[in-house]
Amino acid sequence: MPRGRKIVPHRRVREGKTDYRQRLKLVKSGKPRLVVRRANRNMSCQIVSFDKKSDKTLVSASSIELANFGWNANTGNIPGAYLTGLLCAVRAKSAGIKEAVPDIGFFEAHHGSRVLSALKGALDGGLEIPHSKEAFPPEDRMNGAHIANYAAELKKGDNAKYEKYFSAYIKAKVDPETIAKLFETVKSKVISEGASEKKPKPVTQKKEKKATPKKEPEKE
Repeated sequence: MPRGRKIVPHRRVREGKTDYRQRLKLVKSGKPRLVVRRANRNMSCQIVSFDKKSDKTLVSASSIELANFGWNANTGNIPGAYLTGLLCAVRAKSAGIKEAVPDIGFFEAHHGSRVLSALKGALDGGLEIPHSKEAFPPEDRMNGAHIANYAAELKKGDNAKYEKYFSAYIKAKVDPETIAKLFETVKSKVISEGASEKKPKPVTQKKEKKATPKKEPEKE
């Protein structure tokens, strides 16, 4: 019997970047997607609309931007994820976007995960998103109270361990025991000031001077 032809998956499937079955379901909803992606140290949220030629990013927010609102703590933890989702939603509402469907890519929606914390931030920011309340992290984890409690216990019991585990906070001059208070302050600023996105100044490139060609000596 002749062997069947080997079907090579799409490049983005091989690279683990796109689940086309899931994407088709999201596109069929006819609503923009709230695309949430996480890395070890950062979070990003985008409102993306489908277009036949290519997707269009309508609104975006990155946890790196939270420093503009006074958040100089960890940008890749659960509180940072919540604030990133909130910032994205504030900008979306300012752009006239009221609803979206969640797109978490290949990430699994584990109970209390950073991805779901970002979705909760987007909900609290005013976006209408299909969700299950039971899946979101508890309030004390989203506002960082669990970090503050652990830091206080560790500081009393083992100061060397405290300085090791919270070295990044100490370096940034952030008291981990007051992170919940910092969270509420930054949250208020994101809600009141987040709509005005600060764009980086364009880099002006210096024009290179054209080198004048050297004249060759005339032949006698």
